[in-house]
Amino acid sequence: MKLAVSEATSAFGDGSVFIEKYVTEPRHIEIQILGDTHGNIVYIFERECSIQRRHQKVIEEAPSSVLTPELRAKMGECAVNVGKACDYVGAGTVEFLVDDKLNFYFLEMNTRLQVEHPVTEMISGIDLVKEQIKVARGEKLSFQQSDLKINGHSLEVRVYAEDPCNNFLPDIGKLSTYRIPKGPGVRVDDGFEEGMDIPIYYDPMIAKLVVHGKDREEAIARMLRAIDDYKIVGVETTLPFCSFVLNHKAFISGKFDTGFVNNHFKPEFLNKSNEKEEEIAALFVAKLLSDKPKSKKISQTAEVVSSWKRNRTSES
Repeated sequence: MKLAVSEATSAFGDGSVFIEKYVTEPRHIEIQILGDTHGNIVYIFERECSIQRRHQKVIEEAPSSVLTPELRAKMGECAVNVGKACDYVGAGTVEFLVDDKLNFYFLEMNTRLQVEHPVTEMISGIDLVKEQIKVARGEKLSFQQSDLKINGHSLEVRVYAEDPCNNFLPDIGKLSTYRIPKGPGVRVDDGFEEGMDIPIYYDPMIAKLVVHGKDREEAIARMLRAIDDYKIVGVETTLPFCSFVLNHKAFISGKFDTGFVNNHFKPEFLNKSNEKEEEIAALFVAKLLSDKPKSKKISQTAEVVSSWKRNRTSES
């Protein structure tokens, strides 16, 4: 403390310092609120946003696996009070840090609709974009807090053009293959098509892959299947990393925090997975070509496996 005061005095001519509480094993949990011009504000449950890299979210889910109904109501009430304190209108998000004892602390408020809003839409049945437009028209909210119920579980993974094996550095290139997953409970919000380029000029997010299930277990299984069906060739993506997270025991158990990447992930974990799959692919291709002449079989097997290895890390 003396050293901090001394440095502050020397640098700024003011020895005042702030003491902040150290939050152990923090989880990043945010509350969605919606307010109209008639003084009505409701909270539409929470989103768990603790799977991050570089302090930016990669996987979100709703509801959180650690909040009790009582804690949810308490945090929701606090979020609503924040909105009322500033006569907030529209969709907004009040963000909190939650420690290992389930104490929560105000972090910030984002006065906008956020990237991860689809998971809230999936479990609430409310179209937040539509509601924003209605509020902007001066209409009252068509529902009250007591009308809102949680239906099932939802997950969102952000599909970034980044290389998880290279410190999540952004990647660029042409989407030579781009096929999105489909099926019940699967939603893809994207802005790209096959043949388009991923440039260096913008945010590296390609899409948001969202699923909904009757419970968390079904949502995780559905997301893993959707990731497998999402075919992207031409750039590295975060899909393999997201698959790793969803299969990890810490995530499955719900016992994780914002330090997940530092505590549980190493690039070689993905490389080991790819090496095993390459061995399986080589055996599979060799079997397919077993009826062909030996010279052609060897050369074609090498060519196919080589091509597969080049493209595999860009697929899920």
